[in-house]
Formats: sequence, structure tokens, C-alpha cells
Amino acid sequence: MELPRRERGDELCRPGELTAVRARLRALSRRHELVSVIACAFDQRTRMLPFIYADTRMAPAGVRAIGSALVDAGFAKTRIVLQQWNPNFRPAQMRLDGRIPDLFLVSSMQMHSAPADALLRDACQIDPAHRPLIVAGGPRAIYEPWTFFSADPQDPWGADVVVTGEEFVLLSLLEALLSVRAAGESMRTTFLRARDSGLLDDIPGLVYARTDRHGVPEELIDTGIQRLVGDLDELPHPVLGYRLLEPPSHKPTLGAQALPASLVRKYSPIASLVLTFGCKFTCPYCPIPAYNQRQHRVKSGPRIADEMVRLHEEYGIPYFLGADDNFFNHKQRTLGILETLAGTTVRGRGFRKSIRWGTEVTVHDTLQLKEHLPLANLAGIRWLWLGVEDMTATLIKKGQSVDRTSEAFRALRSQRICPMPMMMHHDSQPLYTAGKPYGLLNQVRLLRKAGAVSLQVLMMTPSTGSKLYVEAFTSGLAYESVGGRRVESHMLDGNYVVASRHPQPWRKQLNIMAAYLYFYNPVRFVVALVRPKTGARFVDAVWQIVGMYGLVQTIRRTFGWAVRLLFGGIRRRTNVPDSPLPMRGIGGQPASHALRSASAGGQRRPDRVAHPIAGPGRWERTRAAGAAAGAAVEPPAIALPSSIDPVT
Repeated sequence: MELPRRERGDELCRPGELTAVRARLRALSRRHELVSVIACAFDQRTRMLPFIYADTRMAPAGVRAIGSALVDAGFAKTRIVLQQWNPNFRPAQMRLDGRIPDLFLVSSMQMHSAPADALLRDACQIDPAHRPLIVAGGPRAIYEPWTFFSADPQDPWGADVVVTGEEFVLLSLLEALLSVRAAGESMRTTFLRARDSGLLDDIPGLVYARTDRHGVPEELIDTGIQRLVGDLDELPHPVLGYRLLEPPSHKPTLGAQALPASLVRKYSPIASLVLTFGCKFTCPYCPIPAYNQRQHRVKSGPRIADEMVRLHEEYGIPYFLGADDNFFNHKQRTLGILETLAGTTVRGRGFRKSIRWGTEVTVHDTLQLKEHLPLANLAGIRWLWLGVEDMTATLIKKGQSVDRTSEAFRALRSQRICPMPMMMHHDSQPLYTAGKPYGLLNQVRLLRKAGAVSLQVLMMTPSTGSKLYVEAFTSGLAYESVGGRRVESHMLDGNYVVASRHPQPWRKQLNIMAAYLYFYNPVRFVVALVRPKTGARFVDAVWQIVGMYGLVQTIRRTFGWAVRLLFGGIRRRTNVPDSPLPMRGIGGQPASHALRSASAGGQRRPDRVAHPIAGPGRWERTRAAGAAAGAAVEPPAIALPSSIDPVT
């Protein structure tokens, strides 16, 4: 089920609201010297196509954004631990600056649930008298916050609070807690006191547990759908997050120092950056439009240029990936960004000569900007991932077709921009069709001929937060187990056939392997050296090398599943993954993040939600009282040029 929408006009924060929270926290931070550790959960079993290489060579944007926000707010003693680099990290043994952290934050995607749960379990082994406040977040938290709480009374592990939103929600939570924190009081004790007094109930974007006297969760409280920051220029600068990375290690403890700036490029030569949010298309399998409340949010061209240039100059990072939903979504805004980047110099050189980047777009919007692709080249774009899905538009229609896709690819190639198609394989698509471009191999061949440098082929899989999610389970489409092996969270990345009505689903699994093998192989590697698709010989060849290595890992990890699909019995699910604990909203409202059975009284979630508290809430009143008593709220400590204000 999609996330419900807030009342129209109430989807976004007020302009400058995030900047104001950051300023207030800087004042509070002088009285509260917090130590924080942020962990990014990672399941090594997901290391295969199409994520290979980037999964370990690109420090994720989410945890870096949280780290940047904490440092920007005055909490410099913060460390970011990536399980990609630190697989043996144990929260129970973490010490930073000689202290058990005040805050322990865990970020997780759905496919990394198992290691995230292990981190939380381990953190809960810390003596309650010294335990940090445990906060969970990330994509998994947005759609399935209940999964961070144990419903087993004999094993009551879990987060103290789940943040179902972005940086603004976390910073609002910290401001509320620090405003009432007593001297020498632990952050967890402060949280429990604030929770029980209702102080947190008017901060949309939180889920926390009401517990019994033994600390066992009895129900979950959902404070509602977050308000989104509309002007992305208000976000803290990403350059801050790279100063916090834990050096790669196999030790369970933290190092004495963060990764030196001189080594950042070695371990993370690619930087992912948030540039825009939102997409005009409303594909039923995609949760993006609902998450963004049907809004399109952007950073300004000067801010984007500043981020890329500073990261390049301070850390030597040459490659960037725009974490966009659809960068070409709004033509005029896109052109404004491209014009700024094209006119930016890096140490006296043109932008495209120093910085190379790519992002995600659609075929339709690429053709809308066809005449402006030379500007995209000057702005440094070298790769564009296009959501082709199915060239014949049988699966979904987003303005693509065989001819339009080929036209878009040729236009990109003419500007030395690599087309990187993303495909979806589905039940009705055969491996090959004679004389028709419908088969998977037919389309892969056409894409390669049109100039595709890389390929992504994933199986249609139920996506949390999408329109089709509930139906995929209630209709029996989704599998519970195959050949006695349960479908695990790491298998929900689209590489495994875990939801299908095809009478021979093993064929679907082998089709994905065949498509990759057709695209990535030694023959194409040699051809790429002799006749590269982009005019850049080694670029095409390098992608072939990475693809062949990734293909080996894909076959190694998924071939056994294909065998199970062939010989093992398939057990299907008919129940929707839902909270085993009852969930309710504030003031008797249904829980916004619950599915059907979990909300109080069996109520279904509303399609739209209003904030349940009219007028200033309890936290708003507390903050106003503090301001009236003379609490200092200072402006940012550094004055910056207006083109990048309010970056700190």
C-alpha cells in the first residue's frame, strides 16, 4: 500500500524551517556534548549484478546525510560505520573518544534487514544503565517501521524509536529531547521520559513502542507522515559526512580516528549526491511518487556545483552519482542546473574535464531534452541510467518504444554519454521471440546495438510502498518458500524470482542469467576494445570487465535458487507482511505506516492524513516557553556566499 498523503498544502515544511532547527541545535549542542555512531547495515549476499562494485566503492548517501546533519548541528564526535567495509563491527564493543555513544543509529534497506537486526540485538546487550538511545531509519523504516521491534516477550530487542523520514525529522527529535534533558541524564532516559509525557507526539515521522514494566513492547505509536523539506539547498553540506567514515577493518571495535581525507578517494571514488526528488510518472510498482507526496524537490544549480567541486577538491573524488528519481523530470529546472554546471570551472579547468557524473532519467524525458544534450555533455554528464523496463511498453507505458528508445540512445551516444538501460523481466515475457522485439534477448540485442554500455535486468518483485504490494500477497503471487527454503530479505532485490504465476518459474531465473551472459562476455569485451559503443574505447571495455565479474557472482548466488524452482515445491503467501504488534496513530487516528490489520480497531489507513493535533503541539509550546525564558538561538557560525547559503 502506498503511503497516505498529507492534506494538500501541508506536504512540505515551511521555507527555512530546517535551517532554523539546525541553528537552534547549534545553541543546544554547547550544553550537550553528544557522542554518536551511525551504522549502515549491509548483507554481503546481495553482492551481484547490477550492484557490484558500486555497492562497496560508494559510501551511501543516507548515512552520510545523517552524519552531516549531526556535525552541522554541533555534534562533531560522530562516526559512520559501513558494514561493507567493517563486516565484524559489534555495537556492544563500540567506544568513541573512550565513551559508549549517547546515540546509536542504524540505517537499513529491506534487503539488508538481517544484518540490521543483528546490529540492534547486539546493541541491546549493553547494560541498560549505559545503553545509548537506539534510533533506526532508512528505506526499510519508511515502509516497515514495525520490523525494528521484537514482538517476542522472551527476546525484547529492538530500536527505541524509528525515524520514518529524512534529516528534518531526526533533528526535530533531537531538539525536543535536548530541550528537556537534565544534566548528566542519558539520552535514552530522556527519550523514555519524553515519550511517556507525550512530548514527541507532534513530531510527524516517528514510530515508537509503548512498553510494559518489563520493557516489552505492547503497541506501536505512529506520529504520522513526515513533512518534506521542499528546498533541498537547506540540507547540510555532504562534505561534512566524509570526515566521519570509519576506516575499513575486520575488527569489532572502532578505530581511534576516522578515515583520513587523503584516503577517501581510495575507498569511495564515487560519491552519491541528492540532486532532485520526485517523478511525474505513477507506475503502480513504484513507491516514489507517494513517498514524495507528489512533489518535485530540487537543489539549485549553484548548490550542486558547490557540492561537487568541494568534494572533488577536498577528497579528490572524480565520479558522482545523482540519487535522483528522474533528473529530467522538469525541463526548465534541469536546464538551469545544467547551465550552471557547464559554466563552472574547477581549478581553472572546464567542469567536464574534472568531474564526471551520471544519474537516472526516462526515455520520454531524454527525448524532450534531445536538443539540449550537448549542454548535458558540457555539464559533465557521462552516464544516464534509463528506466526502459520493457521496450514494447507491454509492462508499463512511460513514453518508450523500440524506435523512441533507439533514438534516445543514439542521441546520447552522439554526445559521448553512455546509455545505461534498466530492464524488468516479467511473467509474460519470453526469452526470445522470432521476428518480434518482445523477447528479453531480442530487447537486449536491440539495446546493445543502440549503444547500451551496461545492462540491468531484474525480475518484477513486490515493492513495499507501491500500489501493487498488498495484492501481490493476497492474490498468492508472492512466494513464502521454495524447496523448503524460505524467501529471505536479501532475496528481495529483484535478482531472485520470488513472485510469479509462471508455470515454470525456473525459466524466469535462467532467463535473467542468459540476458546478462548475452550482454557481458569475452567476445563483447574484445569487440568493445575494437569498436567501442561510446567512442571511448576503455569505458566500454571496463564495463564489460565489471559486468563479467558481476555475472559470475550472480550465477554463483542464484543458480541454486533456479534448481529449487525446478525441483522444489513452491509455497505461496496469502498474508501481507504486517506488524505483529498493534499500531495506532495520535489522538485516535489510524497509524499512517500500518497495513490493514495492524492499525487500532482494525481500521484501514486513510488515503490522506492531517496532523492530528490542531494548533501548536506540546513540543511547540515547550520550545516557545524556552524561548520566552531567554534560551539562546544563534544564527549559523559561518557566513557564506548567498549562492550556497545556508551551507555550513
